[in-house]
Amino acid sequence: MAKKAAATPDENSLIDLAELFKIFGDSTRVKILFTLLQGQRSVNQIAAAVNMTQSAISHQLRILKTSRLVKAERDGKLSIYSLADSHVALILNQGLEHIGE
Repeated sequence: MAKKAAATPDENSLIDLAELFKIFGDSTRVKILFTLLQGQRSVNQIAAAVNMTQSAISHQLRILKTSRLVKAERDGKLSIYSLADSHVALILNQGLEHIGE
């Protein structure tokens, strides 16, 4: 049986979806997300993992946080970052599966 086509979302939802996909269009942000897929990390830990400066990582984390892809919790003076929810991991894994086909 053929799969029923989903109804086209409203214009605002389509714009929001396009904006979300733009966030995944930057390889640095994708590297950060994959680093966080392994578990929560501080800015310095992320910077070391992706071999970039703390300043550059902080800038990208602000974008990811604004887009609700990552969240931060305070641990004393440190901010500890993690993926915002399981949907982020699903998007990353589905993307990898797709390009692997």
